[in-house]
Formats: sequence, structure tokens, C-alpha cells
Amino acid sequence: MDLDGRRESTNVEDRRGMSGGAKAGLGGGIIGIIIAMVFAFMGGGNGGIDLGSVIGQMGNITQEQQVNEQGEVQYSEEEQELAKFSKQILAGTEDVWSQIFREQGIGEYRDPKMVLYSGATSTACGQGQSAMGPFYCSGDQSLYLDLSFFMSMRQQLGADGDFAYAYVIAHEVGHHVEYLTGVLSKIHSKMAQYGQGSAQANKESVRIELLADYLAGCWAHYDNKRFGSIQDGDLQEAIDCAQKIGDDYLQKKAQGYAMPESFTHGTSQQRMRWFKAGYETGDVRRGVNSAMQLDYSQL
Repeated sequence: MDLDGRRESTNVEDRRGMSGGAKAGLGGGIIGIIIAMVFAFMGGGNGGIDLGSVIGQMGNITQEQQVNEQGEVQYSEEEQELAKFSKQILAGTEDVWSQIFREQGIGEYRDPKMVLYSGATSTACGQGQSAMGPFYCSGDQSLYLDLSFFMSMRQQLGADGDFAYAYVIAHEVGHHVEYLTGVLSKIHSKMAQYGQGSAQANKESVRIELLADYLAGCWAHYDNKRFGSIQDGDLQEAIDCAQKIGDDYLQKKAQGYAMPESFTHGTSQQRMRWFKAGYETGDVRRGVNSAMQLDYSQL
């Protein structure tokens, strides 16, 4: 991905190296708790998740942080490069989504904040932990990212590449777009009516996630149109990532079979298809309408 000369967003709060405590609860994430889910299926009794065990197996970036004699946290060159990259991608979403909202008559786009943290941190949605993967909290209109997740993508899932990482961030920004357009609150209300964890609520969750994939594709469409950022192989990186974070792929990888009634993010095929549709069309309204009108038989 070509980001030469691209600016870095200033809507970033860096909490890395800070301890975080909080109440229970969390916002929605790109793949729920991808890594945690894999480990849960592999050995968690009754679907339970040993977060301590999961966090211990998530990448090596946070372990590479050093503390100097002044007590200041020092980061590896790789992590600093990822931090810069993430800020540039966030800046790209700010530029692109402001333009899309203006040109497509959606309204005013308000930039979200990105919080970089390590281990755990407090959010308006409760406590955020690395094992959750990146997630968006509508309570404070912020996306939360522990950069060690990108290491986990490569090591645990085999999903790698700068555009795959950009897709992760763009997906979370997609949830922010859902929030601004009112889609997120509407679907969350339905989920609450059905009951958390019910098959019907899970289908509503899939609706949210597939739309976020579509919106990530829309961002890529316009970012490339405006900045010429997409290079050979980039699109395949994102598609490969979408394939490897499908519910069916993760469940089969973990336990050998899939349980469709428990899907919350969509199958690999669905996630790839919705991202590609957004990238090819760039039509935000079409994606929102399709997600809201999607018949359950199509999920």
C-alpha cells in the first residue's frame, strides 16, 4: 500500500504502557474476540474463555516494549512503524468519509478517535482487552487498537500485509459510520429484543459486521481513487484476511466443524463478497439499504 507523503491523524490517544481497569462490558469488534474464540473452541470448558491464557499467546509486540532508566516505555521499531501506519490509515478514513458524506448527502461526518493501548484499557463500553481484538465503542465514538493484534493476525491466523491491517482499521471505522447513520442503534435495539446470544440476535450481529466489511470496501474504493494507494496484491491481502476471519473458517480451524446458529460476523464467503462489493461500487447508500433489507435466508 502506497502511503508516501500521507499525513497522520491527530485524533489519536496513545495509552500504551498505561494500566487499564474498568467495569464489565465492551463494544463491538472486527471479529468479536477472534483469537479468544479460537482458543475457546480448542479447549475452553462449556465455551468458557481463559483470557489470561489467550492474552499470553497473542503476538510478541507488547513483550518487546522496554522501560528505560527514566521509567519511560520504549517501543520496538516494528511497533512504532505500525503506530504510524495506523495513524495514516485513520487519516485516510477521515479524508475519505468526510468527502463521501458531503458528496452523497449523508450529513456531517464526525471523526472518531483511535485509542492505542496495550493489555487493557477503560472505555465508555466497559473494559477493553487485547484478547478482544480491535473494537469500536459507540459510547465514546472511539476505536480501540492494541497493535499486538497485527502480530496475532500473522502468527495465529496467517493473515498478513499492510492492506490487511488497513482493512481491520477501516472495518472498525465502518462501525462508526453505522453509528453516525443510525444503523448501529437500530440493529442493537433488535438484538436486545431478541436476547443476547440468541440465534436471531446473532443474525442481527452478522448484519452489522457484513455492512462494516462493505463500508471498509467503500473506503478502499475512494482512498485509491483519491490517493492511488492500492498496489498490486493489496486487494488480495484484504480478501485473504476476510476469508480467514469468517465464522465458519475460525470454527472449523478450532474444532473441525461450524455451528451456523452461533455465527456473529458472517461466513468467509459472505465477508469476502461484501468487502469486494463495497470496493467495486463505492455506493454507501446501496450497502446500508442492502444490509437493512437483507432477508435472513440470504445470511
